[in-house]
Amino acid sequence: MKRNELVELWQREESQPFSGWDFAHLDGRMESEPTPWSYEARAAELMRGASSVLDMGTGGGERLLKLREHWPGKVAVTEDYPPNVKIATERLAPLGVRVADTSLAGDDLLPFAGGEFDLVLNRHSSFDAGEVARILAPGGSFLTQQIHGLWAHDLLAEFGATSPYPDDTPEKVVPRLRAAGLTIADAREWRGSLTFTDVGAIVYYLRAVPWLVPGFSVATHLEPLLALQLRLERGESLCFAAYKFLVEARKGSQP
Repeated sequence: MKRNELVELWQREESQPFSGWDFAHLDGRMESEPTPWSYEARAAELMRGASSVLDMGTGGGERLLKLREHWPGKVAVTEDYPPNVKIATERLAPLGVRVADTSLAGDDLLPFAGGEFDLVLNRHSSFDAGEVARILAPGGSFLTQQIHGLWAHDLLAEFGATSPYPDDTPEKVVPRLRAAGLTIADAREWRGSLTFTDVGAIVYYLRAVPWLVPGFSVATHLEPLLALQLRLERGESLCFAAYKFLVEARKGSQP
């Protein structure tokens, strides 16, 4: 394919709409090896023993809706990305879910009472360990799966970028949770691969997750994209490092 044809193709990819946290457009084009654990299965198990749950950084509520059959009587969510707040409100509020917009306050002061939730879930979202401990009821659980600070570091390097969250590692997160008074029940780390079938898929991905390569566009990063295309044409795979970790923590019961 000629250069101008590639550019037109990639520009169409970067103009594709993206909402919530839905990567359906990349089905079959972006594949991440599965982790040895199932965050969803563990979240469902914990929900069955809870009377209240908070889902932090719910996105558009996609994951939470998949777990609807396990919801306890009280469900709340937070979201700090304004476009997703609107989507989450439209999808979840009619189901009785409280949607808290944390785009201004952030993680440092959550709009909930102390001890309000038996279970706090967090999948790929930031959090303040002290606030998590504060809103957890005695005996409550916190389950989080996080993107490791080294996630796709080799892909980012292709565009002259480095990890925006280098401290997102279990070595940093676990001590913070312990310092907040929580007991670690489980902590696991996984290293695998993230593979793209075509360069256009990378364009869409980097536009959907703009903090990975700030200012990314086809126009500003054309040369790295062409280099990746050449790599593909040589028969090489577009395979990059994928790192995640899971932590489950509990708050002690009152004496």
